[in-house]
Amino acid sequence: MSDAAHADHHVDGIDLQSLPKVSLHDHLDGGLRPQTIIELAEPLGLELPTADAGELGEWFWNQCQAGSLVEYLKTFDLTTAVMQTREGLTRVAREFVEDLAADGVVWGEVRWAPEQHLTRGLSLDEAVEAVQQGLEEGVDAAAATGHDIRVGQLISAMRHLDRGREIAELALRHRDRGAVGFDIAGPEAGFPAGRLSDAFELLAREMFPATVHAGEADGLESIRGALVDGHALRLGHGIRIAEDITIESQDDEASYVSLGRIAQWVKDRGIALETSPSSNLQTGAFAAWGDDLTAHPFDLLYQLGFRVTVNTDNRLMSATSLTRELGLLVDTFGYDLDDLLTFQLNAAEAAFLPLEERAELVEFIEDGFGAA
Repeated sequence: MSDAAHADHHVDGIDLQSLPKVSLHDHLDGGLRPQTIIELAEPLGLELPTADAGELGEWFWNQCQAGSLVEYLKTFDLTTAVMQTREGLTRVAREFVEDLAADGVVWGEVRWAPEQHLTRGLSLDEAVEAVQQGLEEGVDAAAATGHDIRVGQLISAMRHLDRGREIAELALRHRDRGAVGFDIAGPEAGFPAGRLSDAFELLAREMFPATVHAGEADGLESIRGALVDGHALRLGHGIRIAEDITIESQDDEASYVSLGRIAQWVKDRGIALETSPSSNLQTGAFAAWGDDLTAHPFDLLYQLGFRVTVNTDNRLMSATSLTRELGLLVDTFGYDLDDLLTFQLNAAEAAFLPLEERAELVEFIEDGFGAA
């Protein structure tokens, strides 16, 4: 596994894991424990690459190093296969929350695509209810160990399929029972948000928030589509917004840049970018600028005032945690505790929560960092 997996998780002697964090972009089917996959696969008769949990974790990480989102997504065939029953979904959701809480997350948005979990007889609504049960059990289990965490579901539609409006209606049915937002996921290139425009129009009329994967495996037109056709309040990854930024000149003391219309719009309106450094490296999202984290446009976007947030995307596939992602950014760009606080406040302010609850979350995070 990459040496980055062993990055230092301390800043100024403070354990980053102990700090309160917000997770906006974390896929349920990308956060399974390897041992859970093994135990759920056995009664289903599913064949695995290995029956050893450590080796299985290594297998997932290795399979995701191709530098392609399409290849990266193939590993989900295995995780979704053990998430086709009520029991499987509930267990995975419960453990997902427990692992978030252990990592210091205090607000987590859990995104997943119910339409991918129907092969063993569950209906869409039954699948959502099973996940919600697991999330609530996870919150209770975390509370019993002294960890306070709240979570919400982001109901995702697969952008290359044709169930967008149906999934939007599903999300609306559950908006007061755990669902806090809508998302589209899957292969980005060739499948713009406009393909699901009827779903996004319905959600906009019903005042239900959406985030859209854009600017990961496709460029500026995908981002434009997310904003215009998807009415996106946040961008899933969004890092290729940097294609709309031109460095005019650079000297030893300063860089002078100009922003195109899309980048200016995103910056001026504080549209959050849900970046995931390790995943972005694995999928080749910023390959045009380099092949290691130093080439990630995160720091450029941060220095220019974009609302950047830090996320894991898929903890299993990237062998990561939110603590580790923050540690990698510290190592790569030399950030200090104040920078990390900014990233958490950015995420809290962009959370799909009522304004008053976002304000409470901001205060809680500031108190937690202040007491560190």
